[in-house]
Amino acid sequence: MAILPALALATASTGAGSDLQREAEPFAAAPIALLIDTSSGQILFARDADRRFMPASITKVMTMFLAFELIEEGKLSPGQSFAMSEQAYRDWYGKGSRMFLELGEVVTVETLLLGIANVSANDGAAVLAEGVAGSVDDWVVLMNAKAREIGMNDSHFGTPNGWMDEGRTFSTAHDLALLAREMIARHPRLYRFYFGREGLDYRGVAQANHDPIRGRVAGADGIKTGFTNQAGYGFLGSAERDGRRLVMVAAAAASSRERRDVSIAMMEWGFDAFDSRGLYQRGAYVGEAQVQEGAEQTVPLVAAAPINATFARGASSQPKLTIRYEGPLRAPLEAGEHVAELEIEMEGAPPSRVPLVTGQAVASATGWQRLRNGLWGVIG
Repeated sequence: MAILPALALATASTGAGSDLQREAEPFAAAPIALLIDTSSGQILFARDADRRFMPASITKVMTMFLAFELIEEGKLSPGQSFAMSEQAYRDWYGKGSRMFLELGEVVTVETLLLGIANVSANDGAAVLAEGVAGSVDDWVVLMNAKAREIGMNDSHFGTPNGWMDEGRTFSTAHDLALLAREMIARHPRLYRFYFGREGLDYRGVAQANHDPIRGRVAGADGIKTGFTNQAGYGFLGSAERDGRRLVMVAAAAASSRERRDVSIAMMEWGFDAFDSRGLYQRGAYVGEAQVQEGAEQTVPLVAAAPINATFARGASSQPKLTIRYEGPLRAPLEAGEHVAELEIEMEGAPPSRVPLVTGQAVASATGWQRLRNGLWGVIG
């Protein structure tokens, strides 16, 4: 592990953090709540963030993320079309929020994704799942595999849309915030195109987006509400302002009004009570990692995205920065591989981590290079 020199930045002291926590008490309308700054990975507020709950239609964010992954991999195209099958029609026609798709109706992937993201189309999610994977069950397998891949260790999905399934679908605030962060970081272009619209007008049926912060919080651009009688009212939201992006989760609220009020209040508080300063720009050199059996003995580590440190206004201290990775890394390595993390440790706050990637490729060592590296290891 390598420890980098701390930079002269301000952050919340223990006392300041306590004051801010008291200021956040109005968020009590959401029994489960989480607010993070994605550029630093720092948690600004948390209440029961590891408690499992039913996410309801917030589940559709995983369906959107999986579709984005497939699009970027060239395995799915927005211009493809799928039809409402007899099975999907029997299971989902007239169930909850929908696009009012009819039996046999052919719809493009782009329209389905717009419907899922902005009017929470249960039928659209089912048609997409069947069209891509062959069946809803096979799509759900892909959802759960993707969740494990990105580290959503306390989540499981039983449907593509979050419809009540006797508790088989569950998640946590931490896992949902991770999902949002990964989706926005990996697919910023697709995220901007599909999320945050006023609603959807499809086949003459105009429906509004029920996002509680869109148009009410400056910079708000998504993401997804959820509601069932069992789950209560929830929201996974995000906003970007002056280069800072916050992601929030509010869950188990008793009404849509409480969900709206707590979501707005949490976001505004996050932007008003905290500030941030840049540590590294995207692609900036942060440090190095040891490499085993490679043409080079080390590989530069660079910032995968702009990295900031978040701090409470009016308080100051020095952050401690540590590069963490499981090493030495084994060659070959491609440029841009996520192989390490920068841990940002602030006084009075839990450590946070942001990804670091390889700054260049490292090929496997030739026979001569292995001999050279071995000699250097003995001499060193």
